[in-house]
Amino acid sequence: MNAPVTRVEVERLVRVRRDVRRALGDSFTAAQQLLNDMNSGQNPNIMQILGVLNETGQSVGKARAAQLAGLTREGMSQARYAVVRNTVNRALGLPAFDLGKIATDLQQGQLPDLNRDVQLATPQDKALVKGFETELRATAAAGLLGM
Repeated sequence: MNAPVTRVEVERLVRVRRDVRRALGDSFTAAQQLLNDMNSGQNPNIMQILGVLNETGQSVGKARAAQLAGLTREGMSQARYAVVRNTVNRALGLPAFDLGKIATDLQQGQLPDLNRDVQLATPQDKALVKGFETELRATAAAGLLGM
């Protein structure tokens, strides 16, 4: 699992993300707006996060099923997909922010971590996403949902 991420794995992630985006349908807009707000320097608050979770809630089940089907088709484990997703997010300069974990924390009565720090990308990370940046940015909000 600690093996370096490959270009082939990034291509697999892109194909799985296409499936996830289709499954999320219109509810994807709320997650994308939250990501846009964070990228413009705004810190999300609990009410914004709950609004996104509420709007995407019904579609997340379909999106997770689409993700699992895509992972099976692509021969990727969920754990490896997460490693690739984190590398891609770092390469794009996106925060490591997981609404799924935040929702779980809230359900368990814990104060969620709303940290939106961005890890610095290596030149190798940036090279992996070259040519896919536009599509990866367009589907990056799926990463907020852990997909």
